[in-house]
Parts: sequence; structure tokens; C-alpha cells
Amino acid sequence: MSHVIRRASELALDETTVTVLRAALKATADEVVQAIIDEVPPYANALSGHMGATIRRAVRTALGHYLDLASGNATGGDGGDAAYELGRGEVRDGRSMDALLSAYRVGARVAWRCLAAGAVPAGLPAAEVAKFAELTFAYIDELSAASAAGHADELAARGRDHERHLEHLARDLLAGASPDVLLVSAQRAGWQPPVSLTAVLLPAAQARPAYRALDPSTLVLDDLPDATGVLLVPDADRSHLLRQLTGRTAVVGPARPWTRASASYARAVRARSLSSDIRDTEEHLPELVLSADVDAFADLRARALAPLRTLPVATARRLEETLRAWLLHQGRRDEVAAALFVHPQTVRYRMSQLRELFPDLASPDRVLELTLAVGLRGS
Repeated sequence: MSHVIRRASELALDETTVTVLRAALKATADEVVQAIIDEVPPYANALSGHMGATIRRAVRTALGHYLDLASGNATGGDGGDAAYELGRGEVRDGRSMDALLSAYRVGARVAWRCLAAGAVPAGLPAAEVAKFAELTFAYIDELSAASAAGHADELAARGRDHERHLEHLARDLLAGASPDVLLVSAQRAGWQPPVSLTAVLLPAAQARPAYRALDPSTLVLDDLPDATGVLLVPDADRSHLLRQLTGRTAVVGPARPWTRASASYARAVRARSLSSDIRDTEEHLPELVLSADVDAFADLRARALAPLRTLPVATARRLEETLRAWLLHQGRRDEVAAALFVHPQTVRYRMSQLRELFPDLASPDRVLELTLAVGLRGS
């Protein structure tokens, strides 16, 4: 308030004027508060009862401090600090910056009218009235600016807290925390749980840009290991989500109940480990199933295809390709031949070899085992 103090030093109200104005402080404060109630809708029901009495005292204190300034008896520090805290409190009470500044504008007008009505009859010289008006509005402008700063700082702090709570919730979801823990995290973050969540993996640098095009309730983390980002999209329309991610290096997991979002995330992670070309995990379920236990799959192949290991490598490879095509096309020779780009007689010859190697080839159990064993080859 340094420039307000300088203005005050140029004015220095006489003791008689100050005494008259102090006597009217309570009435002035009451008029200011009533005008704010009447003219600024967000304060219509906020300044009654105990809260109204508190605000009236605060207004009287501010005006008293102002009179100290105007009479040359104060330094000006406390008023700004109180106004700053007032601004922070208005955020906690749910009122906007516009409402706060409107209240200051109304308060300034009414305060000056009341102060002028007391100062002029008290004998304040006409030449000093203009200085008094300038000082009054400069002081209230300083209070207004301090309150605006407090309001903005509180909003920023709350925004940071909110972001931290949302990030904490996202980490709890990815970690597979219990439903009770997740509910507490969601409540703390002020986040309304959806029916389902769909995990999307993508490079960390793409996470925030992609998030801006999605449902604002989407949870986002962009600081996972390996420069990975993840989005947890609520109640997603899958085809629409995939279109929204066009042009991004994204892997989209399945939709899962929101408390089981970790399952969607785990599948997306596994799909990405299989191939950099996978985008929609729902289109690669066979590969994901067969790769769920790598050792088990290797053991299955070794056991199921053991008869081929007695043959030369090239012969074994041709027969495995033929076996796979025969299983996939359910024994339809012409379709098998077309798939392999060979003559149907060639298929007949190779299948006779395979039947010798696998005498129980018609067994459902053997068909299942062999289908699984050759399932990823050529896919």
C-alpha cells in the first residue's frame, strides 16, 4: 500500500473530521453490507446472522484502519493482509472473483458516499475533498487487489490439491487397491465413479493432449516408467474412443468395472509387450490368451509337436504350416491348398504324413492341443 500511504501523507485529515467519521463507522459499515446484499446476488443470503455480524465488524475494522491512514497514524500493512485472507475465504465459501470484485465496487461507492456525508459538514475544505476521494478509492482498490490475489492463490492451491488427489486415485486404480480404498480416494478427489473404466497406454508426451479431447472425468498419469502415459476413460464408447486416438501411438485395453481398472491396464501393458502394432486389445485376444503364460505355451508346443521334431527342419516347418491351415479351415482341402498356395494333391500327401505322425489326429483333445500349439504361427 505504499502509494496509498503517500497519498495519505498529502491529506492528513484533521482530528475533528476523523472524530466525526469514526462516530459514523458502525452506520457506514451497515450501509455498505446492506448495499452488497441488495446489489450482488451471491451475497444475498451470505451476510445474515453470525456471518453478517462478522463481515460488518471486518468492514468497520477496514474503515477504521483507513481513517488511521487518512489521519497519518498508520502504515497500511494490516489492511492488505486481512483483505488477502478475505479473498481466500471467499473461495472456501464458493463465491467467484466476479462476485467479490462486484462487492468491492458497491462497497467503495457506498463507503465514499457515507464518508463524504460526514467529512464535508465537519468542515473538510473543498480543496481537500478531491484528495480524500482519491485516497478512499485508492485504498479500496488496494484492498480489492489484495483480495483478488488471495482468491486466485486459493483457487490455484485448491487446483493443485485436486490434481494431486486425482493422481493418487489413478495410482490406486492401477495398483488394484481394494474397493474400500478406491471409494475413499474417489471421494477425496471429488470424482464421481463411472460404471466402467478403459485403460489407454500411450507415450507420456501424448497423454495430456489426448486427454483434452476426452471426457473431462478421464484420469491421467504421464509420469510412469519408460516415458509411458495412461488414461483411464470412464464409460467409453469404444469405437468412438479409437477414432479419437487416431494418429496417436495408443494401446486400448478392455472396459472393466471401475474398481477393476487395473485389469484393463494390465492387458494393455501385456499387449504392448507383445507387439508395437497392437492398438485395440479386443482384436488380439487369441495372442493375448496364448501368451498369458509363456512357459506353459512353450511346454505345450514342445509336447504337442514332438513328432515333427524327428524330421528335417524344412520338412517339419512345411508340415506344421499345413497342419495349422488344416485345423483353421476344418479339413476343407481346397481351402487349405489356396491358403498354402499349393495343389490339393500336395495337401493330401502332406496330411497323410501328418496322420502317420499323429495317429489320434481325429481326437477332440488332440485337435484342441494342436490348435493351441500352432495358433500363433502365421498370425
